[in-house]
Amino acid sequence: METMMGLLRIHVQRGVNLAVRDLISSDPYVVVKMGKQKLKTGVVKRNVNPEWNERLTLSVTEPNIPITLSFDIALFIKVLRMQLEGLPDGTVLTKVQPSRENCLAEESCIIWSNGKLVQNMILRLRNVECGEVELQLQWIDVPSSRGL
Repeated sequence: METMMGLLRIHVQRGVNLAVRDLISSDPYVVVKMGKQKLKTGVVKRNVNPEWNERLTLSVTEPNIPITLSFDIALFIKVLRMQLEGLPDGTVLTKVQPSRENCLAEESCIIWSNGKLVQNMILRLRNVECGEVELQLQWIDVPSSRGL
């Protein structure tokens, strides 16, 4: 069995301009997969601009395992390993640019917020005609884990 590094909390905030899948609307939800883990938000009925405001938590054993919502946590983990403390709230530590390798709709900043490292991102959905999902990543240390 692999040893856990810690937990990745994914705050799935909302969807914007999602594709219509029923006659005039959709019943959207978000599925997040990492290795054998699979998590799902609730379904929002008849809404192409849903507000989920749900927190999903993944156990991270290896930062290079891709998350199928198509975002990479390797840079997020690299900044975490700097073990930063006491930074002014809102300090931008690094930025991730949109590219063909990620689904970012715009630049994503890794920032220090309320004593924690967070990354806000807007992901452009692939394999559909339109839609974006807004989410925030946050790391949770677990005392019994091997850590970063």
